[in-house]
Amino acid sequence: MAEIIRMPKMSDTMEEGVIAAWLKKVGDEVKPGDILAEVETDKATMELESYEEGTLLHIGVEEKDSVPVNGVIAIIGEKGENIDDLLKEAGNGGGQSESQPKEESKKEEEKEESSSEESESSDEEVDTSDINATLITMPKMSDTMQEGTIASWLKKVGDDIKSGDILAEVETDKATMELESYEDGTLLYVGVEEGDSVAIDGVIAIIGEKGADYEKLLKAHESKSSGKKEDKPAKKEEPKAESKKEDKPAESKKEESKQATSSAPSTTEGGRVKASPLAKKMAEDKGVDISLIKGTGENGRIIRRDVEQFDPASVQQPAAASAQAGAPAIGQESFREEKVSQMRKTIAKRLAESKFSAPHFYLTMEINMDKAIEARKSMNEIAPVKISFNDMVIKAAAAALRQNPKVNSSWLGDKIRYNDHINIGMAVAVEEGLLVPVIRFADNKSLSQISQEAKSLGAKAKNKELQPKDWEGNTFTVSNLGMFGIDEFTAIINPPDACIMAVGGIKETVVVKNGEMKVGNVMKVTLSCDHRVVDGAVGSAFLQTFKNLLEDPVRILI
Repeated sequence: MAEIIRMPKMSDTMEEGVIAAWLKKVGDEVKPGDILAEVETDKATMELESYEEGTLLHIGVEEKDSVPVNGVIAIIGEKGENIDDLLKEAGNGGGQSESQPKEESKKEEEKEESSSEESESSDEEVDTSDINATLITMPKMSDTMQEGTIASWLKKVGDDIKSGDILAEVETDKATMELESYEDGTLLYVGVEEGDSVAIDGVIAIIGEKGADYEKLLKAHESKSSGKKEDKPAKKEEPKAESKKEDKPAESKKEESKQATSSAPSTTEGGRVKASPLAKKMAEDKGVDISLIKGTGENGRIIRRDVEQFDPASVQQPAAASAQAGAPAIGQESFREEKVSQMRKTIAKRLAESKFSAPHFYLTMEINMDKAIEARKSMNEIAPVKISFNDMVIKAAAAALRQNPKVNSSWLGDKIRYNDHINIGMAVAVEEGLLVPVIRFADNKSLSQISQEAKSLGAKAKNKELQPKDWEGNTFTVSNLGMFGIDEFTAIINPPDACIMAVGGIKETVVVKNGEMKVGNVMKVTLSCDHRVVDGAVGSAFLQTFKNLLEDPVRILI
């Protein structure tokens, strides 16, 4: 019997998903575990796995189109089966079947009937003291993180694990991080497939003694979480746990088939490239044809490391002429539209919230950079690393914040936080948007230390290697577009900061000094302030201190 495949809710906040690519086409045979498509959410690109066996009879969503959660994606059934009735159901109510209300009411009745049983079972704590095993849950890797996506598993069920071993790569909306084990034992259970996301504190895996009754641990965790979240349907989690237990034999077969084909090539017979979502995204960002990369992951799968180590010069790329073949003819109107990426949507939402919730005002000041140019030239003759003007700006900003602490603050609604520490966020442009790694305790660091750290963080940001500690905790942000030839601009405040400073380029111009016109080098800076926290006089005093420090750079060395 044919089954409708609907868009799953891959995170607590997900409202819709975008079909990034179909890996199967109508008429293809599908087995449980096969990847039907890649689905893009606001945080990651995940693989949509089939739990049905049969023929792909219908595809309801084109590539690059979005579909709401529970919307119809595809239909799988027997070859030649009539699916007209299912298509009619899919067409009613925006992709929800007519039988769904009945099913929902039935589920509600079942919930009511089992509510008393659940309350009784939740009251009775499951004794797990005799089980020599530990649950591994999704850690909160940043202040804003709500869920993580397993980009790839580096260990499999049955492997021996030691404290310090890397279990998996976890993808957040900002970076991909390594999940380290703090336990010794055997990997008994994996609760999340590669490409799938899991909420914070959700069970990822279980490590313990061979033969330990880990199902008892899962049951205890479920009853504990259901007790904490009475207002949320805790029953939702149970079918997942049950299906995991029921599908355990199928999973073990899957593991055996993986081991049997560990030396498989990166491309399947159907021409599909086997690669993790992160690897595909990195290859796309670098403009590299992923089919040219050799995979070193399990089953020949292409992983992040393969993309990072790939040298395009070692493979002959298609001729540039092919790219020009699609160029519009002279006098012909044309345009190209691209779907907004989920990361760009998130950035747009965050900046809009900052712009329209924080009342911005702007203060602009000109700074004579003649002495700063001379000082930099002199310092670079002996400095262990090359010091840039941006390094000097960060150091001067940190010193000015120490003298004007009210600028180093945050609006918290019912109170204002004045930070004693000074952590400077450094805006870095990447292809997908803007990342802000943080130089911590910048006022206590030398120019050489700031320079070295800034270069390291900038490279990490562009290579998507930033860790949570690299982007958390900013108290003030600097955005420098001077190197792009921009003379002056305004920037949107980066929460939770109260201010951000936009830095323009150094421009040779005519200046008046002691009543005489001379050629000088001038740099303009604009301070964007949250008027709820910082007043005009406070912002002006900060800029005056900043100006004095850069116009006499010896002061920032003291």
